Amino acid sequence: MTSGKITEERLDEIRKAAADVTTLSGQRGNPATQGLIRGKDSYYGLPVLKPPVWTWEIPLYLFLGGIAGVSACEACVAQIFSPDPALIRTALWIALVGAAICPLLLTADLGRPARFLAMLRVAKIQSPMSVGVWTLVAFSGCVFVGLLGNELFLRGYTGPLVVGVRLAGELTGALTGLVLAAYTGVLIGATANPVWSHNRRALPPHFLAAALGGAAGILELFGFFNRPTEIMGLVAAAVETLLGVHFEFSRLPVNAPLHRGKSALAFRIAGALAGPGALLLRLLSDSVAARRAAAICFLAGSLISRYAWIWAGVASARDPEALFQIQHKT
Repeated sequence: MTSGKITEERLDEIRKAAADVTTLSGQRGNPATQGLIRGKDSYYGLPVLKPPVWTWEIPLYLFLGGIAGVSACEACVAQIFSPDPALIRTALWIALVGAAICPLLLTADLGRPARFLAMLRVAKIQSPMSVGVWTLVAFSGCVFVGLLGNELFLRGYTGPLVVGVRLAGELTGALTGLVLAAYTGVLIGATANPVWSHNRRALPPHFLAAALGGAAGILELFGFFNRPTEIMGLVAAAVETLLGVHFEFSRLPVNAPLHRGKSALAFRIAGALAGPGALLLRLLSDSVAARRAAAICFLAGSLISRYAWIWAGVASARDPEALFQIQHKT
């Protein structure tokens, strides 16, 4: 049969490739490494991992989703500890606008709105993607309720129902916003991609710090140069600086995309802007101009870092040795 001939020919090719690698390496008895053709992105002539196919919308979604989530947290904290109507209102609007844009970005990446809606048919706790989609939907509703209650309150509707709706919306928006800001790091760290999987413990605090500094930076660009935004900006920049040092000195082969190529260049530029650049601007001067420059610096670095991580994932998926290194350690 024709299919039988094709199968035999393919088996002969596999045997020949395995024999060639065995001869070159001089090692036997390890089928995982014998099939690896060094310098190629294949395993017995087949791809080991499929590179991420996310388009430009996904890094932007990661960036805006984190800022929206932390903005909702800032509104809730400000409401409880130091009520500032203007800051609370601005933070809630930032959160709602971000929550409105994020589904559009996900839908654009998926190609059809039906695909996004299909992800809502079943909730899977063990799936970071499912948790993220449901969190985004819940966050959008909670922030809308919180903003609606806040707008009614500012217009003189101070009855118990309005106050209760306002507080409930802001509190649930903060809780779901915190999950939204942190889960994106968990999402890519939970994949089989070597560079993401290897850094799965550092990614959530890295993305959360970026979201914290980004939200503080946007509020500063809107003119809120108060003590809380200053502290948040300093903390975020300091954390990004420390994580940048950690990534730079982690010279394992699996982290090669962070040190070589296009992804490494973008990663270092992002780290310099969001880390030492923003931190020095804040420490050297407390002027409005310096804080605006630090906010812009951090926001630019945070956005670039999202693209750098996606590009690093693409490069890592094309390196079969990185995957085998992860598998052997586990």
